[in-house]
Amino acid sequence: MTAETRKLRVALGCDEAAYDMKQAMVEHVRSLGHEVEDFGTHNAEPVLYPDIAFAAAHAVRDGKVDRAILICGTGIGVAISANKVPGIRAAQAHDTYSAERARKSNDAQVLTMGARVIGVELAKKIAESFLESEFSGGGSQAKVDRIKAYEQENGKA
Repeated sequence: MTAETRKLRVALGCDEAAYDMKQAMVEHVRSLGHEVEDFGTHNAEPVLYPDIAFAAAHAVRDGKVDRAILICGTGIGVAISANKVPGIRAAQAHDTYSAERARKSNDAQVLTMGARVIGVELAKKIAESFLESEFSGGGSQAKVDRIKAYEQENGKA
């Protein structure tokens, strides 16, 4: 972890398709100097990934962790699930640029990836980009504020 990178509390969660990748990610995120809260799954048996995504997203929303990284086969199911939690902005990324922009432009608190889409080494780089990036505000602030207002107006938040 670089001097300018603050220590984060990071939730990690996955389904059975992504168990091995999540295990590697737990160790990698810790090696970067961050604290990890592992939401499972804890084996390769079938699991309802929405429950894991909901729990991790609630932990972010409630301030128990700073960010979350969720992994399933494609990254799509956990993204949809996490985005159902009021106040959460989850973004799927399979490249470092998208992960960085998810933070800088969209203030995403949750990163999702697909274990059947990318390999472990690329996933580690994507996670680093996500964890090292901060929301830039500026011109993006009005867009994020509009998303938050829409949630309020429509009873999601």
